[in-house]
Amino acid sequence: MHTKQLYLIGNAHIDPVWLWQWREGFQEVKASFRSALDRLAEYDDFVFTASSAVYYEWVEQNDPQMFAEIKQRVAEGRWDIVGGWWIEPDCNLPGGESFVRQALYGQRYFFEKFGKTATVGYNVDSFGHHGMLPQLLQLSGLDTYVFMRPAPHEKGLPGRLFWWESDDGSRVLTYRLPHPYATQGRDLEQHIARCLDELDSAPASLMCFYGVGNHGGGPTKANIELIQRLQGAENSRRLTFAGPSQFFAELPLDVLQLPTVHDDLQHHASGCYAAHSAVKRLNRWAEHQLLIAEKFAALASWVTGQPYPASELARGWKNVLFNQFHDILAGTSLEEAYDDAAYTYGEALAIADRSANNGIQSLAWQIRIDPEPDMKPIVVFNPHAWPVNANVELECRDLAETDILVTDEDEIEPIQLVQSHGTARRCRRFTFQAKLPPLGYRTYRLRPGSGDVSPPIPVMRAGAGILENERLRLEIDQATGGIARLYDKQAGVDVFADTAAVGVVIDDPSDTWSHDVFVFNKVSGVFAGTSVRLMEHGPVKSVIRSISTYGQSRLIQDFTLCQELEEVQVQVTVDWHEAFKMLKLRFPVNLDELRLTSEIPFGHIERPANEEEEPGQSWVDVSGVARPSGLPYGCSFINNGKYSYSAAGRELYLTVLRSPIYAHHVPVEPDPTLDYVFTDQGRQRFSYTILPHRQGWRAAATVRRAWEMNQPPVALIETYHPWGTLPQQHSFIEVDAANIVVSALKRAEDSDDLILRCYETHREPAHAVIRLPHWQREIEVAFRPCEIKTLRVPLDAAAPVVETNLLEW
Repeated sequence: MHTKQLYLIGNAHIDPVWLWQWREGFQEVKASFRSALDRLAEYDDFVFTASSAVYYEWVEQNDPQMFAEIKQRVAEGRWDIVGGWWIEPDCNLPGGESFVRQALYGQRYFFEKFGKTATVGYNVDSFGHHGMLPQLLQLSGLDTYVFMRPAPHEKGLPGRLFWWESDDGSRVLTYRLPHPYATQGRDLEQHIARCLDELDSAPASLMCFYGVGNHGGGPTKANIELIQRLQGAENSRRLTFAGPSQFFAELPLDVLQLPTVHDDLQHHASGCYAAHSAVKRLNRWAEHQLLIAEKFAALASWVTGQPYPASELARGWKNVLFNQFHDILAGTSLEEAYDDAAYTYGEALAIADRSANNGIQSLAWQIRIDPEPDMKPIVVFNPHAWPVNANVELECRDLAETDILVTDEDEIEPIQLVQSHGTARRCRRFTFQAKLPPLGYRTYRLRPGSGDVSPPIPVMRAGAGILENERLRLEIDQATGGIARLYDKQAGVDVFADTAAVGVVIDDPSDTWSHDVFVFNKVSGVFAGTSVRLMEHGPVKSVIRSISTYGQSRLIQDFTLCQELEEVQVQVTVDWHEAFKMLKLRFPVNLDELRLTSEIPFGHIERPANEEEEPGQSWVDVSGVARPSGLPYGCSFINNGKYSYSAAGRELYLTVLRSPIYAHHVPVEPDPTLDYVFTDQGRQRFSYTILPHRQGWRAAATVRRAWEMNQPPVALIETYHPWGTLPQQHSFIEVDAANIVVSALKRAEDSDDLILRCYETHREPAHAVIRLPHWQREIEVAFRPCEIKTLRVPLDAAAPVVETNLLEW
């Protein structure tokens, strides 16, 4: 018979950044670990628990003697390594590959330094947990999970202990803390008493976390001696010093009938999804730039022998992973902390830029390009494993209006002069539509035009607030600066029921987290239009700029319609000067029977249109039937740096920003006699795309379009190299299944093999053929719905391709 116990988990919850900067966090890690080691020496039965590989690396580099002591205690089993990740991140906002790298660098570090990896996933303070985490945990060697937020009043669950299942069928044994992870002052005895009361009615043993936390500290002598006194009382058999690993290992799973939860774990601190736009934009940008860099660096290492910058890329990723800590990426730290984050994101971006450039330049240098008088070769690289038709812009000095662009097949590609980003003599900028092969490149030639070649006549209509191509008609509203009408001419559908893309200002007096606020719907006002004018018009694209204002703030939206694309691209500049307000863009869709779907890391989720603020990634889709025709119809909204949205009835709202006080935590009330700094003041830029569709987001390839927006093609003006052996157009990797995305291509951590990661996007089984044309290889792979697969591809074509886990083991 199972004797229920209360496992007492001694820990020092450490926020390396929050109401302090990382240097203070560095010191608190050392102080907390020193204190834990001292307590371990003083009390033979005490056990300490700690996560986050970066903390151990700090100690290893700054105090090797202390690190040696930690290694000894880990070997003894009295220091429990948990988490397995680089840090305890926000668990909604990072991209899927970031969660992979959290485990890749964390678990491999623990194995290298301690000869073991963690088995318990551990994010006790993160503000919600997306629904694909069970698969990511399982594939990282973590078969159990501990969390605290959302609390019971925020998310009802069938018990403290349950199986948590993701859409692919993976599941992990999951435990929600019954009470806070930290104890302060003299409240430990009451804390334990509450846990013991719950133990009486619990189906199995429970964990009770104790120790001074947030700014570190850990269990005190008084804590440990109190527990020892309680152990001497009648309930001694029920109180056990332990770590989470022991708790899970001793659970009698053979006799427990535990429930299964198939859902994400939300919501806590809903304001965090939008707080501090700059850190969120930097995060998205850095993630994708590192992925681009890995792809082309890995390809160059195999094709040209270019050295792969493994240590540099690892440093870039670790910078990004650290900045995904839940109080940094959530936007809830001191203002100064975001200067620090900008420095390290900047380093990551510089690393990505150098690494991608070296790989791309190495590949481009080997393309055979023969000399031709007055011709400029342009090579455009596609980072995706499917063909891409993308708008490309490029600065090109001395470009003449009569110049023409020719493909590698000697076909003329229309070009259009646009405003240069330089204001100097001879500065020219042009745009064209690049049709690119899968994960490869294509070569174009910019040549002087001749008299018998006339530029194509634009098909699009533009002017007086109207843009129109063969598929869409867009009309801009002078009064609001929004969309008066978006008409799908082929389907005969008005996409919106009312004016769309209007800036709506919401009263938001909540703190930085928006504690206990789940709906933001108190409208303060809307932006009013001040000007609408045609900025560009030509054979490639046309652009209308609308400017609108509210109070001291200004909203600029550049609406672009390309001749060959069935979407509206919008570049947004916000100059914001409001306090205690939120800005949303409103899209009243002209649909009935709505289904609301949004991206989560490596997957998607359907949610009700109930006005609640929701976390999302790069796309959200609203589908149903068009009014009044009843035809199946929908619209996807794709972005490159926003993570928050809401929907009410037929209206979708993209949350652009919030402006609370920096690091304001209730119940503290702002003092009206003091000056405060508010977040998101000043200018910021981002882009979004409106993608109407007739057959659902899957048929519209919304997932692929979102990847394309966040990883656009890379264009390079080249020169002649007739010695080159590569063809004018080439593909290195191609996947034939429309529902399979290659999310990562990198060199293996321990060899020259390639690591190829793919995932299924439609919640449908798939059989995919992955082709590597340059090496004349094909890989056939079967996927379960929503499954992530990691393949190890050896350089030796005779060696087999093998499936591995996220740790590459």
